[in-house]
Amino acid sequence: MPKSSLRTPFSLTPVVRALFLAAAVGATALPALAAPEHEEVDRLMQAGKLEEASTKADAFLKDKPRDPQMRFLKGVIQLDTGKRAEAIAAFTQLTQDAPELPEPYNNLAVIYASQNQFDKARNALESAIRTNPSYATAQENLGDLYARLASQAYSKALQLDQNNTAVAPKLAVIRTLFVPAVPGAKPTVLAAAAPEAPRPAPAAPA
Repeated sequence: MPKSSLRTPFSLTPVVRALFLAAAVGATALPALAAPEHEEVDRLMQAGKLEEASTKADAFLKDKPRDPQMRFLKGVIQLDTGKRAEAIAAFTQLTQDAPELPEPYNNLAVIYASQNQFDKARNALESAIRTNPSYATAQENLGDLYARLASQAYSKALQLDQNNTAVAPKLAVIRTLFVPAVPGAKPTVLAAAAPEAPRPAPAAPA
């Protein structure tokens, strides 16, 4: 899957390997792609043919508007093409229609973190973890988020009291978490999710 765990395009671990809370591929994802249409849309997304993938997703959803996998893929396409408002709406609706899936919450957190809406990002990640405590991507993203917040707090403390010798070493340690391991790579943000892990899917009405 391209950059995510249902599928995501951001992560503070390798895609803070892609966006501050980018969505990285996690241990779990939306149910395994079950229909040829899902696999075709996913293949097009991985090939970077997002417009074609979007067209095929729309055609599928016209007949099966409640299909969770395709709706998730559509949300990821919207996110990848910069349509964040539409992606937020898609993932939010999925959290309401399929609350047992943690990936939509994770991807919402990725978007909110990229907009510096850290309270919303934290709440979304905590919802993902409540839904599935073993969802490693959300756990890692939550750690990345707290690290980012710690960095901001230490920076503010240093601005307010430059003589506080205890703060600088802490800030230096935290900042090493955001330095790309590969020279020239972008710093990590949070990881998004992608649909590939084999997990039983809720029955989706036709």
